[in-house]
Amino acid sequence: MTASSPPNVFRRKFSRAIITLTLAVFSLVVNANEPPPNFVIIFTDDQGYADVGCFGSPDIRTPRLDAMAAQGMKFTSFYAQPICGPSRAALMTGCYPMRVAERGNTKQVHPILHEGEITIAEILKTKGYATACFGKWDLAKHAQSGFFMDLFPTRQGFDYFYGTPTSNDRVANLYRNEELIEPDASMATLTRRYTDEAIAFIRRSQKQPFFVYIPHTMPHTRLDASAQFKGKSKRGLYGDVIEEIDFNVGRILDALNELQLADNTYVLFTSDNGPWLIKNKDHADGHLPGDHGGSAGPLRSGKVSTFEGGVRVPAILWGPGRVPSGTTCDSMATTMDVLPTFAALAGANIPSDRVIDGENITHLFHGNFDKTNLEKAYFYYLRVHLQAVRQGNWKLHLPRDKEPIGAAPFAPNTHIATADRIGFDKPFLVDLKNDLGETTDVSSQNPQVLKRLLGLAEAMREDLGDYDRVGKNMRFFDPQDSRPTKPPLHPPRQRQSRKPARSSR
Repeated sequence: MTASSPPNVFRRKFSRAIITLTLAVFSLVVNANEPPPNFVIIFTDDQGYADVGCFGSPDIRTPRLDAMAAQGMKFTSFYAQPICGPSRAALMTGCYPMRVAERGNTKQVHPILHEGEITIAEILKTKGYATACFGKWDLAKHAQSGFFMDLFPTRQGFDYFYGTPTSNDRVANLYRNEELIEPDASMATLTRRYTDEAIAFIRRSQKQPFFVYIPHTMPHTRLDASAQFKGKSKRGLYGDVIEEIDFNVGRILDALNELQLADNTYVLFTSDNGPWLIKNKDHADGHLPGDHGGSAGPLRSGKVSTFEGGVRVPAILWGPGRVPSGTTCDSMATTMDVLPTFAALAGANIPSDRVIDGENITHLFHGNFDKTNLEKAYFYYLRVHLQAVRQGNWKLHLPRDKEPIGAAPFAPNTHIATADRIGFDKPFLVDLKNDLGETTDVSSQNPQVLKRLLGLAEAMREDLGDYDRVGKNMRFFDPQDSRPTKPPLHPPRQRQSRKPARSSR
């Protein structure tokens, strides 16, 4: 099967439903003395790089996350995607959102993940894992109604789902599996309820390996916090929300310790993108009590930007006895690396019929930083537009218009400060080690670096594509007359109805 051909969906779904059971029993018997590790991902929404104490927050208290970092590892160069839907697609598939197939062969602002894509949950199911998702899905259409139930977590490798279809911009309709149980759920209760459900699932599943994915609804606005936390943070309601998330991260860790599962569990905490600066006064970095967006700290800009503040996110890894305590990893890592890494740790195979962009970073998880892949590159896409590339400490902003057509509908980009709504007449090379704020072009002093990064960008255009071309390994799974030559953009979505979707069952 080629990367662009339709997958055998029947074979994949049949394997998931029937063969998984056999593999589960076999793996549990054969590896009874060496059980595969458990995995927990806690994925917050719009939490900025500096919205954690150990990442520099001056006014948000995060004692449990700080302790988690002290007992584990802090990643200082961990990358997501500029906005929420693409970040979830990247995490679930191990691929750049530009690469993944979408329903209808279009490139949505927030990907509608094609059923032929293979998620991390489906991969872990082949090794007998119990899998569950608690929180925001956002891969079955960016809407609280009219979404595709057949693309819900329960159809994409998860045994259990308790959460909401997408963002909480207006409402958050709460589902258990595929049944609507509470329209317009109270925001103040969601963080605790997701955590309650996750802990209950861990207790039920403790006799087998498990994968628990907790994509929190907040601090994406609308914000709210329970009475225990509301009005308690110096940073206002935004700080209240983060402090409540921190407390509930601690509850997960406490439950793992209580059940004596900590020594065989990896817990990864991170965010889906940088802070939503449009929610702050004057698009500034969040610092006022009335600001409902976060802070990127020393990084430039925020969400919906390919400056560092938009895509570099806080990340903490915890795994007593496996992850060396009190360590900091400065090597580049991304949400796309999670799929191949968890697969390797579980002894599972990743798909061989398609390109997977992430790499196995087990060596980083275990503190073997001398094995860092020095050739690793990260490519900064905003929508279907390749805007920058990083390798090592060097980041190259590619020439682009102030309002690039490939970034639509984020052109003009009203989400970020006016000073960051800029174009580049020529390549703009930054030394991130000495210029985190991305202010100074050093391309003239480093011509060989410039040449190398321009070559990497051109190779990626050929492989994956850009606003004006379709790469050879961009995936399209639905029938079509001919392969497109430009990314097929979907028209801007209409305002969604407040009426919740009902189960298809």
